[in-house]
Amino acid sequence: MGKFKENRAHISVFGALVRARRDFGGKRLAIIDADDRELTYTDIIRASFALGSAIKPLTTSREKVGILLPTGAGSILSFFAVQTIGRVPAMLNFTAGAHNLLAAFKAAEITKVITAHRFIKIGQIEPLIESLSPHVEFIYLEDIRDNMTKKNKLVAVLGSLIPLLLMAKPSYKKEAVILFTSGTEGDPKGVALSHKNLVSNVEQVRAHIDELYPDTDVVFNPLPTFHCFGLTGGALLPLFAGLKVALYPSPLHVKMIPERIKAMGTTVMFATDTFLSRYARSSKNNELAGLRFAVCGAEQVRDETRKYVRKKFNMQILEGYGVTETSPVLAVNQPSANRSGTVGHIMPGMEHRIEPVPGIKNGGRLFVRGPNVMLGYIKTDNPGVIVPPQDGWHDTGDVVEIDEDGFMAIRGRIKRFANIGGETVSLAVVENCADAVWPDNQHVALIRPDPKKGEQIVLVSDCKDANRTDIRTWAQSHGVSELSIPRKVYVVDEIPLLGTGKVDFNGTAKLLETLD
Repeated sequence: MGKFKENRAHISVFGALVRARRDFGGKRLAIIDADDRELTYTDIIRASFALGSAIKPLTTSREKVGILLPTGAGSILSFFAVQTIGRVPAMLNFTAGAHNLLAAFKAAEITKVITAHRFIKIGQIEPLIESLSPHVEFIYLEDIRDNMTKKNKLVAVLGSLIPLLLMAKPSYKKEAVILFTSGTEGDPKGVALSHKNLVSNVEQVRAHIDELYPDTDVVFNPLPTFHCFGLTGGALLPLFAGLKVALYPSPLHVKMIPERIKAMGTTVMFATDTFLSRYARSSKNNELAGLRFAVCGAEQVRDETRKYVRKKFNMQILEGYGVTETSPVLAVNQPSANRSGTVGHIMPGMEHRIEPVPGIKNGGRLFVRGPNVMLGYIKTDNPGVIVPPQDGWHDTGDVVEIDEDGFMAIRGRIKRFANIGGETVSLAVVENCADAVWPDNQHVALIRPDPKKGEQIVLVSDCKDANRTDIRTWAQSHGVSELSIPRKVYVVDEIPLLGTGKVDFNGTAKLLETLD
């Protein structure tokens, strides 16, 4: 394991890109887009200055500029373009719906949004754009490209030659990006991350996983850049570490992605358990065999997925744990120290404390502090104002347990524990039981009120054969408490997912209301 040097993060995000070009060479291929467009480090820097120069007169200093684009060269260049001129990109979730996007606009005081006509057409989101148009001004990438002036082109050339003279130089302590929580608990909150937060997290991962090889590794990233895992892990990490990254606009193209993984010569990929499992099962010609490992976050990795990819492709899964508020990587397993059922060791340079939770015997509520912990939240009831975490400590709201070797296991979110007759029961345990019985399907445990015991657990599953009897039989033969057997099982066609690939618990709860 390498050593994390915090002072390497005392730089702006665009400064870190310029540093990477110096370290790895301007002609080195950095990005391959889904349409096979290839960009070197110099291409990225030149295009960022061109785009930034065109956007500058349309915006004001330190303004928050929305970016509504899928993962690809367009979103990454827009992100860096906004940085070159001292504006702050706000990455917007185009799957979140108009209500949540309007809340995001309000919280972060966003009045202008960069998008693309082509994306709107392919994504069929014309109605969404129409409903947002009265509230923000849209800046289209095609219009900028068609109206490039000689001055914009000159800035692009000079910027690629003398970037340190032409680029904006914000303090590394200032905000570098605004991301948004999913809004599953009320209005989405803005999360303000500083330049130091983002660059620190990249440097922490580089120190922690030193089995990343700039000369031979190719990273595949289909995760959205409006999600911190897709932005920091899937885009900034490879760019700052000299790794070629193949970007892909949607994780949902389950049949096409395995072919793309093979075509790109991919060795490392970022995914969630749900998506990796789907890619592995739809792979017909051993397309994932070139992968050394997949880094999985956002949800628990199931034993079934782990065993399946190891057997079929001889590939490791490095399970990790991140939250937007920590830029996002908080802990991750390593190729040389990979323990199933855990999310690995906490990132170098971070402090943590665990507070006891009534009714939970092992582990407790995790609080963290460190160079990658956010500047603070921005909320709709106090627009534009960053509210920092108390004394720098972020309350993750997760219950974790850390073993004697320092490996962390997540027991569940505080909100995902039921109280049944005075006993505390984890909904994750209920889901794990269902996963064991029907490994190829998705299952969500939810809490319902119970007149006698306070609360009861029900299971929603997309397996047509799901039933309570089989879960009870499995639980009894594996020593699982009777309390972890759901009172009722509901079968649905599909479990709702968020745009990030995570289960949409709110959406599943609403779906459940229609089934009673």
